[in-house]
Amino acid sequence: MKKIILLVSALFLLIACEKQEKADVLVINANIYTVDDSFSKAEAVAVKEGKFIAVGTTAELKKKYVAEKTIDAEGKTIVPGLIDAHCHFYGLGLSEQKVKLEGTKSYSEVLERLASFQKEKNVSYITGRGWDQNDWEVKEFPTKERLDSLFPDTPVAIRRVDGHALLANQAAIDLAGVTVNTPFSGGDILKKDGKLTGVFVDNPMGLIGSKIPGPSLQESVQALKDAEKICLAHGLTTVNDAGLSKGTIELIDSLQQAGELKIKVYAMVSGSKRNLDYYLNKGIYKTDRLNVRSFKVYGDGALGSRGAAMREPYSDKPGHFGALVNTIENLKEIAERIADSDFQMNTHAIGDSANHYLLETYKEVLKDKKDRRWKIEHAQIISPEDFDFFKNIIPSIQPTHATSDMYWAKDRVGSERIKGAYAYKDLLKQYGKVALGTDFPVEQVSPMLTFYAAVARKDLNNYPENGFQMENALSREETLKGMTIWAAYSNFEENEKGSIEVGKMADFIILNQNIMEIPVKDVPNIKVVETYVNGEKLN
Repeated sequence: MKKIILLVSALFLLIACEKQEKADVLVINANIYTVDDSFSKAEAVAVKEGKFIAVGTTAELKKKYVAEKTIDAEGKTIVPGLIDAHCHFYGLGLSEQKVKLEGTKSYSEVLERLASFQKEKNVSYITGRGWDQNDWEVKEFPTKERLDSLFPDTPVAIRRVDGHALLANQAAIDLAGVTVNTPFSGGDILKKDGKLTGVFVDNPMGLIGSKIPGPSLQESVQALKDAEKICLAHGLTTVNDAGLSKGTIELIDSLQQAGELKIKVYAMVSGSKRNLDYYLNKGIYKTDRLNVRSFKVYGDGALGSRGAAMREPYSDKPGHFGALVNTIENLKEIAERIADSDFQMNTHAIGDSANHYLLETYKEVLKDKKDRRWKIEHAQIISPEDFDFFKNIIPSIQPTHATSDMYWAKDRVGSERIKGAYAYKDLLKQYGKVALGTDFPVEQVSPMLTFYAAVARKDLNNYPENGFQMENALSREETLKGMTIWAAYSNFEENEKGSIEVGKMADFIILNQNIMEIPVKDVPNIKVVETYVNGEKLN
């Protein structure tokens, strides 16, 4: 009798299993923010062949699906895979091979790190990035004398944190053949008492950079893999790399095709004439992990190095307006060429003058063209009358810039212009969407810091106590959308990623705390437990 009962039970179980559909992965008992049109929540998802095939309750999906792998989330929060809408992915990886100067509190500390690095590595040309004179007690650009003394024969070129200024020693200057009489445009070569200080701002940095040895193929591959590991650990499943060469794009593609690089990349091609000629002829290139359909163009420099192009002089440097790093004629020609293609134009514009000119140019060349989704990258200082332009232009913004810059930004632009600075809510009201990023390695990689800065408008030291211009804070829902579905939309990818919905790629992350409900002060401490790309656990 017992045997009969067991056989009947096994038969019923077999029949039940046969009725169930097969899935590769089943996630149950989760607190899921789908970020769909109604911002609905769910408890479970089923994944097959890299896509979501069901979203619902745990009971529903357990009844309907049998999976090779079942993940019990035990109530943890799940959100769509995060997208960094403006970063320097390849640059992050390369920075792992150079001197790290972020967080230095003095020029002396910079020199100490350089000496320590060279003692360990003994390279023929020392490079690094991350110093910021605004974080030092003496908030002035450094000069090269102490660098010359420390490294009289080895060339040294170290970039400021924003990448828009560098300090070079005399050995590097001599290698580049630069003198006090070298002509330049679109930036500055700082001098003191008729002599070079070693500081180069914006375009003239290329004079030094042209002689810096490029990375080997092995170093480039390692840089991409190092950057991927860092990004996946932080829950980033797609990165928008703002300015890549043809060679680097092709290397990324080859590594992805070989299964050696699995993070997704939205590649903004560096907007040189050579790249424009090549890609406008080639057309958009798209795989399931790489999307090449945009150009990154520079309008001006950065506010921290006073290279941002302003309509009125800098408040802390009378007579100085910053500068465009491209000529007006060149920017117009580039915009016209891209407007006649299917490509997107994403232009770096920080100062109110650069933003004003680019927004007017965008409007003129796009005219009646629909759904082009062109972006202004940064959109930091906007004149009151220029906000209206963003009704048809996507603001691609980086919330941590506001919290990093607020210590000195008002000094740069004064009490009136600062009202139109880092105005994220005002920008959101115009277009209805914002794409959020970090600009790493200028800022830290962590999307949790992006979320915190957007909502709390303060830094990790709780400054300012009541938040910076809180009328321009974003809500938690707006912020999560800006890091997922709106960022995907800005990439023309909203139908394949950015939310947890049936038919979309299974990019999602599991968090150790509920980002939508815990006290905002605790958001920076949230950890990413697991990261999934196309349903595959990669972290």
